[in-house]
Amino acid sequence: MNRYALWKYIVIAVALIIAAVYTLPNFYGESPAVQVSSAKATVKVDESILKRVERALDDAKLTPNGIFFEQGAQQNTVRVRFDPTAAEQQLQAREVLERTLNPDRSNPSYIVAPNLVSNTPSWLMSMNALPMYLGLDLRGGVHFLLQVDMSSAIEKRTESTAADLRTQFRDKRIRHNGISRVGKTIEIRFADANEMGRATDVLRASQPDLVVREEKQGQMSVLRCELSPSALKNVQDYSLKQNISTLHNRINELGVAEPVIAQQGADRIVVQLPGVQDTAKAKDILGRTATLEVRMVDDSPEALSQLAQGNVPFGDEKYLDREGRAILVKRRVILTGENLNDAQPGFDSQTQEPTVNLTLDNKGARIFRDVTRDNVGKRMAIILFEKGKGEVVTAPVIRQEIGGGRVQISGRMTTIEATDTALLLRAGSLAAPMEIVEERLVGPSLGADNIKAGFKSTLYGFAIVAIFMMLYYQVFGVISAISLMCNVMCLIAIMSMLQATMTLPGIAAIALTLGMAVDANVLINERIREELRAGRTPQLAISEGYDAAFATILDSNITSLIAGVALLIFGSGPVRGFAVVHCLGIMTSIFTSVTVSRAMVNLVYGRQKKLSRLHIGQIWKPGVSTKTLAAKADEK
Repeated sequence: MNRYALWKYIVIAVALIIAAVYTLPNFYGESPAVQVSSAKATVKVDESILKRVERALDDAKLTPNGIFFEQGAQQNTVRVRFDPTAAEQQLQAREVLERTLNPDRSNPSYIVAPNLVSNTPSWLMSMNALPMYLGLDLRGGVHFLLQVDMSSAIEKRTESTAADLRTQFRDKRIRHNGISRVGKTIEIRFADANEMGRATDVLRASQPDLVVREEKQGQMSVLRCELSPSALKNVQDYSLKQNISTLHNRINELGVAEPVIAQQGADRIVVQLPGVQDTAKAKDILGRTATLEVRMVDDSPEALSQLAQGNVPFGDEKYLDREGRAILVKRRVILTGENLNDAQPGFDSQTQEPTVNLTLDNKGARIFRDVTRDNVGKRMAIILFEKGKGEVVTAPVIRQEIGGGRVQISGRMTTIEATDTALLLRAGSLAAPMEIVEERLVGPSLGADNIKAGFKSTLYGFAIVAIFMMLYYQVFGVISAISLMCNVMCLIAIMSMLQATMTLPGIAAIALTLGMAVDANVLINERIREELRAGRTPQLAISEGYDAAFATILDSNITSLIAGVALLIFGSGPVRGFAVVHCLGIMTSIFTSVTVSRAMVNLVYGRQKKLSRLHIGQIWKPGVSTKTLAAKADEK
């Protein structure tokens, strides 16, 4: 009746052992470290940088306890780890590596940033057992609130639409007296009413996002075009999503554990970087968002002659390619990163040379087709702008008209260069400029104090509850206390496996989880007492008590889970952190309160065939003395 099959005990034991293993990394703490990453999209971190770092530290007589070269999905990094008490060496190493890797401080090639790395042993890391991330309030770090300039995004979209209309009217041979952007409005002037009618038909057919009004100004007819409310909302939504995506790509190089980059309101973005104490460096990273532009190369003899004399012709700009050679490009921007949907490395089907395959949106495909048709034999430059400085990623020769929105870039590239170029182009650009409107620094000491306070509150609460349960329910109270420990262990293990972020609200959710788990154990124990008072045998009371209490426990936990899911869906920031731990805690409490505690009860009492008494505390029944109940229990 109260016996589990052997396989059930094995499954429970394996689950608890796995939970214990994945909980361990959270107790090893962190050590100060220095991280080296690329400061430019075209500068790579490889093993040669690792050797330079080792030589520089040896020359400075600094002794780290580990130097690691880590290959990431976004980029590679070098991390130098020191002993937990060697914070001074961390700062010295940062200065040494800054001087070694960045001789020109005004134009750094590498980011040398202080950081913290886990002390988890290698045997645990080999099992992918890593500590859970700590949020900004527990680890310290920087908090930024960024304001997105939506007006610039709308003006940028309006300017792009105006350029598109010029191309369309030229293709349709519609004569007009000028297309200009005035603020967020496009003005198209006509001297002929018939031409304005043709233009209106084209606008309605090809530009459904525009609201068109006809006006008369003297002898001139004017079409005023504005983006519709739905189009304005789409522009704003796209700007926020694109900026958030770009920030993710750039902040990854800081090595921040679980950065928080989220929308706040209609035009703001919250950026939280736990573990980062260098506010200036974090600002530098936020300002490094790249912009992609496609322009035509000016290879005319006159332009090259002026370039040789150190002059830049009117209408041109000079940029350097990846090998440091000067290239003249036209000022007119043909395409931007907005028109790029995807960029993937590949190989030419005929020459088998490495290539970069671009996929453009509909508008970009139409513009690219027209430009390549009119400029066969000329070069086209793809320029990446970072911090206002442009660099030519590649400048291939246009061999033929390219339509369909699929573009292939090739020419003396290695496989690695093709992959890197595709990554750069995919990184995207800011859809709208941003500015920092709020900045907050949380010190590591404050985070450590929060951890101690949260840990003490949870520990003291657990100890008081466990002592009360053991005194009130005796052996069943001990079993309840052990199941509570297993509950916390399973919860921390799951969060570590998921690499979730623990915040101060998360610690509060753990305390709430303990309370709900205690409630489940109380329900079970009291139900067993009721069965004993009703005259059931001890073995039957255990079975009936667990079976009857399970439905109540399930109902109460499901209602609480619904509330947690609602917080998870509609909440943000700390509320979501609380909801994640709360939902996970509900699942672990059901497992430990019902399954684990039942297994322990079965081990203690299940094999006793002539069980006469349960150590579950005083069994009280109205109108009957405890001595009478004890005598009845002994008789049975």
